[in-house]
Amino acid sequence: MSGVTHDYMEDYIRNLIPEAYDKYKELEDFAKENKVPIAQKETAKFLEFIVSMKKPLKILELGTAIGYSAILMYEASGTKPSITTIERDKNMIKYARENFKRYNLTEKIDIKEGDCLEVLENLIESYDLIFMDAGKGHYNHFLPHCLRLLKDDGIIVADNVLFRGMVACDELVKRRKITIVKRMREYLELVSKDENLITSVIPMGDGIAVTKRR
Repeated sequence: MSGVTHDYMEDYIRNLIPEAYDKYKELEDFAKENKVPIAQKETAKFLEFIVSMKKPLKILELGTAIGYSAILMYEASGTKPSITTIERDKNMIKYARENFKRYNLTEKIDIKEGDCLEVLENLIESYDLIFMDAGKGHYNHFLPHCLRLLKDDGIIVADNVLFRGMVACDELVKRRKITIVKRMREYLELVSKDENLITSVIPMGDGIAVTKRR
């Protein structure tokens, strides 16, 4: 399990999400079979909830993978939003394009190919919602650009911020993950202690941080 909450809690929460109504099951199954990291089921449900409340017209996603989260956000918004998503892995881009075509979203979701930080540096449009799910060791580097691109009443949702519980507990930290943990802690310090921001860290899935301006 994630290491963020007790296993019995995760099992219970996931069992509350009905499989029969999960129109994204095909994508979830593909990700599981091919070991592609996507938002955990309860995280996806939370993201769906936030997007349905915010009803964004423009969404920016950092980390496309197979397109799972982008498709979910489009369907949940109810606003037919324009989505920009960034990915550098060519195989993931291939899968994502196929999935966007399958869901008739090719014209609605624009994939920017390349390094996330480099792409961010060249973006100038403003977004109602930014979903951060790429390069866990670089969230603190992404943040200034995300704040620049975020509308005054926009929201940043960052996934994996507790990273298997390691960010919150030194005893869980694996040597090869020290840099990621250190940088993620820096990110959480930045968004939590900035007087101009309000951030809530939620111990769900792999940890979610929701940030907005005051």
